[in-house]
Amino acid sequence: MPVYVTKDKEQIYYKDWGTGQPVVFSHGWPLSADAWEDQMLFLASQGYRCIAHDRRGHGRSSQPWNGNDMDTYADDLAGLTAHLDLRNAVHVGHSTGGGEVARYIARHGSQRVAKAVLIGAVPPIMLKTKANPGGLPIETFDQIRAGVKNDRSQFFKDLSGPFYGANRPGSKVSRGLLDSFWLQGMMAGHKAVYDCIKQFSETDFTEDLKKIDVPTLFIHGDDDQIVPIADSSMLSVKLVKKARLKVIPGAPHGLCSTHKDVVNQELLAFLKE
Repeated sequence: MPVYVTKDKEQIYYKDWGTGQPVVFSHGWPLSADAWEDQMLFLASQGYRCIAHDRRGHGRSSQPWNGNDMDTYADDLAGLTAHLDLRNAVHVGHSTGGGEVARYIARHGSQRVAKAVLIGAVPPIMLKTKANPGGLPIETFDQIRAGVKNDRSQFFKDLSGPFYGANRPGSKVSRGLLDSFWLQGMMAGHKAVYDCIKQFSETDFTEDLKKIDVPTLFIHGDDDQIVPIADSSMLSVKLVKKARLKVIPGAPHGLCSTHKDVVNQELLAFLKE
């Protein structure tokens, strides 16, 4: 398997499909690079080089006890882009991966970056605070931690419903897609899954977003039950200098799968601009 070895000797697995301008994908919690296959197959067929890695602790990458934090995630991504010598790359992040992309650009600069796309992304901050009164209360994330510790297998099965909107009337989400979420989640290390909850919920990306200086597209479903649009992309788009927001009506958090054709066309159009 292709792997990049980090400074602390951990192995980061990645897929590298196609040729052309690089498009780099950062996945959400608790998934893996497999969550991007609909986008990678489409864009690689359109003449782009598509690269997606399993975040440390997730998928086929190493499962270290330490380093399950946003700064290290961003550093791992920077290391991978340097290892592959990627230039003029478009970075695409979903959910937690959107935070990873924002932190990567803020922490390492945009010398290698042409554009950014944040889909259903967690910035600016999910947690309810005095500065972010519309956020979710800490009890919400404490319940996620409790679910993961108590029976993460069943928790992932339960979470897959609202993730893809399968709990909505008339949903046509397949059992196979729900099972794929469970499978990817169970491939991740327990420690990484647990630690990452704090990272995606409590990290404040406000200053990171202000440092993004490349054209940026936010994509979000207006029926996102996991990362509600009003307190995420609608706020983030105001903090990024060269940004716009595309709202997909009725789309859930897992819109890269349920609305893959719409997402793919939005990505392709943005890449061609």
